[in-house]
Amino acid sequence: MAVRHQLIARPPAAVWTVLEDCTRYGDWVVGPSDSDPLDDTWPDVGSTITYKLRLGALQMTGHTVVRRHEPPRWLELEAHCDPLGSARIALDIRPWGRDETLVVLDEHPLRGFGGMAHNFVLDALLQVRHRNMLKRLAKVVEGMPPEADAGGGGRGPTSERAAGR
Repeated sequence: MAVRHQLIARPPAAVWTVLEDCTRYGDWVVGPSDSDPLDDTWPDVGSTITYKLRLGALQMTGHTVVRRHEPPRWLELEAHCDPLGSARIALDIRPWGRDETLVVLDEHPLRGFGGMAHNFVLDALLQVRHRNMLKRLAKVVEGMPPEADAGGGGRGPTSERAAGR
């Protein structure tokens, strides 16, 4: 199991502003690009986004489903990419003092080939990916305007549009 953490110099609400905006998925997750929601309910449980994955010259499509969304603390996703299978990605969002957030990322293969071939070598590769992913998340969140510190932790921009707000 690959677990990693990152201290982000912004409050949890700012982190949630990014996590709940499906159009920002490719900004912080290593691999995907061109993310698009399948409907306007992200990040409600069961909502899905699709994206392209590029591995060198190879391009594949993938999708991610929200499995648990409990702001202000939990976001759990299941990322699918055939023929590799799927992985569970759990983000634990913890307030750290008044103005910082500790994000704990736990990812492991869940289904398909990745789940069957899961070993310490794969975990080592995931650690490298997580280091980059958490640094990217911190950069995106810390680069946002201070107004973002008051938002998030509820429904994201996509869900608010769907609710007519």
